[in-house]
Amino acid sequence: MAKASTTELFPCTCEQFYQIVVDYEKYPEFLSEVKSCQILKTEENRKLVEYKVSVIKSFSYTLWMTETPNLVSWEFASGDIFKTSKGYWKMQDEAGKCRATYEVEATFGIFVPGPIANALVSVNLPNMISAYHKRIKQLYGGR
Repeated sequence: MAKASTTELFPCTCEQFYQIVVDYEKYPEFLSEVKSCQILKTEENRKLVEYKVSVIKSFSYTLWMTETPNLVSWEFASGDIFKTSKGYWKMQDEAGKCRATYEVEATFGIFVPGPIANALVSVNLPNMISAYHKRIKQLYGGR
């Protein structure tokens, strides 16, 4: 199983960060690898979301996103490349800013050697974190 995680302090409130995370259909506006994102079904605090992404090649997958205060977690539903995928965004207030932890674990439907699998799930983390910082600045300005 490939794993990646990171923790970052963002210059916004946890509620503001949470709103960015759960606004799935806006992901293509600020996450360059996400080409489209669509909510297919809603059940109470869960949403089935289809992601179409392009990283080396284009592929799609669906995740069940579970939304609770200060925590957005996901589980794999179906898709082209992953066999499993689960993870979360966990948010904690730190002096009016948001300390967010992102963690993902995935297995692939095709054989991918362990070190390559880990690289595939973690290679985009710095770009993704940078994209969230830019989105916060765009929506909420500098703090």
